[in-house]
Amino acid sequence: MPAQLTPSQLDELRAIDSPTIANAIELFNIRPRVQGYCGTNVRCLIPSAGTMLGYAVTCLGDTTTEGKDIRNHADLYRGIAAIQPLPAIVVIGDAGDPTRLHLSCHAGEMMTNTMKRVGAVGLVTNGGVRDIREVTALGNFGYYGRGLVVAHGRPSIYGVGSTVNIDGMEVHPGDLLHGDENGITVIPAEIADQVAARAREVQAEEQGRLREILGPDFHRQFEEITAYR
Repeated sequence: MPAQLTPSQLDELRAIDSPTIANAIELFNIRPRVQGYCGTNVRCLIPSAGTMLGYAVTCLGDTTTEGKDIRNHADLYRGIAAIQPLPAIVVIGDAGDPTRLHLSCHAGEMMTNTMKRVGAVGLVTNGGVRDIREVTALGNFGYYGRGLVVAHGRPSIYGVGSTVNIDGMEVHPGDLLHGDENGITVIPAEIADQVAARAREVQAEEQGRLREILGPDFHRQFEEITAYR
């Protein structure tokens, strides 16, 4: 596990929206701008669950290969429990046939209940999931995936602790993930304890800019800036 934040530091990050967290991370210039966040093929399926923040417990999943039956679920649940008392997020990278990704289904009511019971606060996968009503009823459980699928196919879980790629976002075991209805980003460990403060600076700057945009002098300022010289 990378360096762990304190509960109060986690609360600070949890109180900030994910786009502002992403903007703050950019200011440190420690990774390329088009890196470290999830693409549009993975969606927040329960926006009402609020901000999801936790440390990644990674594994591989395959539900579309007939005859494949590797059920290392117990290893996954042990991995979640091992992170306690810190919040854990399960990250399942689809390892099946990529042409059948739209048919994959990596979690539903039974798995999410078990995950939450052993300490997970959310699930992220680049494949499908199901049982949206039942998972919504869990309350405050982040549910991110490609979309909803009715059948669970041929579920296999293995490779606990693998590095996975979730729609362009590379996730290593123990990475700190921050997500909301806008998407998910990885908070680099080396700056994790500084991101909240920078994010608050970003918020203050943006509020100032918004006041200028919405203020009575905006049109006059715009005309001055764009005047031909």
